[in-house]
Amino acid sequence: MRYVVEKNFVRVIGKGWYGQKMCYEYPLSKSDAENIGEFIRENIEDWLSTHSGDFQSIDDFYATVGEDEIQFKDEEKEMEYWDIVNPQ
Repeated sequence: MRYVVEKNFVRVIGKGWYGQKMCYEYPLSKSDAENIGEFIRENIEDWLSTHSGDFQSIDDFYATVGEDEIQFKDEEKEMEYWDIVNPQ
């Protein structure tokens, strides 16, 4: 028997309320995914505007729902995200 686990989330990079660079991975429930609507960058941005209270501003994000994904806008932001997650 094989089980498939679907993990839906939005990884965010931006500035916190004290100006520090920060990142976070917001888990998306089935209800969140439905509330986002069509899975496009603009709808994710709208959802984040009401669900990212920890951030003063958002620079970029990566999102995935099922097999669909929206990549970071550029590789530099993706690398910055992982540098914050795993500092050296």
